Amino acid sequence: MAHTIRKVGVIGAGQMGNGIAHVCALAGLDVKLNDVAPDRIKAAIATVNGNMARQVMRNRIAEDERQAALSRISAADKLDGLADCDLVIEAATEKEEVKRKILTALCPVLKPDTIIGSNTSSISITRLAASTDRPEKFIGIHFMNPVPVMVLIEVIRALQTSDETFHTTMALCERLEKKPVAVNDAPGFVSNRVLLPMINEAAFAVMEGVATAEAVDAILKMGMNHPMGPLELADFIGLDTCVHILDVLQEGFGDSKYRACPLLRKMVAAGWLGRKSGRGFYAYAG
Repeated sequence: MAHTIRKVGVIGAGQMGNGIAHVCALAGLDVKLNDVAPDRIKAAIATVNGNMARQVMRNRIAEDERQAALSRISAADKLDGLADCDLVIEAATEKEEVKRKILTALCPVLKPDTIIGSNTSSISITRLAASTDRPEKFIGIHFMNPVPVMVLIEVIRALQTSDETFHTTMALCERLEKKPVAVNDAPGFVSNRVLLPMINEAAFAVMEGVATAEAVDAILKMGMNHPMGPLELADFIGLDTCVHILDVLQEGFGDSKYRACPLLRKMVAAGWLGRKSGRGFYAYAG
């Protein structure tokens, strides 16, 4: 039996965190947004405001819906500000030690029945669950980027996740007008286990001089009907994040087929991380 979620905490006010806050608030949920840097929370709420304004311009939502949703989002400068939440979604940096540290500090301030979700794109949900005081109430809730646009949510059951937690999470995703797809815990889940080897192979094709990045992307877009080429997508995700996920896959499976392309590692070492740094496989003005 699922229990009702009325108030959601979001830890991490970056690109994913502000998107999660956006869709939760539009769905009528109260949202508490937390980050280690309070300035990031203000910036995130401003981003949500701008993104919702664009939705109003495109007639996706009404102006009164935008104002009501924004009024539901508030800042929680410290973790204890999330004490009354029914669900807390961790959307911090994709590093296991960072997530574990947050979870260790978070658990003591929460209600006993609060569910904890992680938006991790590759880290073991079973290991993260084991680091909490409520492993049966822990689950992976992997939103796709950009969150307000993409309908998929990959819902990942840890070995310990209870049926109640699973059903509650699936129902919440439906309330957010998303399409949840359930998978079990394994390195990279399904999305990144399939996507990252494709991105990696595209990078090898460029490194080996088979084709330019533009040519590789054009072939995948026109030949396989992908809306975005794999290297353009890598720039969007962040090349550092791509390398990190490939490392998780290689370590998790012990298989050299997941070895990150040396060109990807070299670009990350140069600070060419993609869109967020202004340069990756492509250059980005501004």
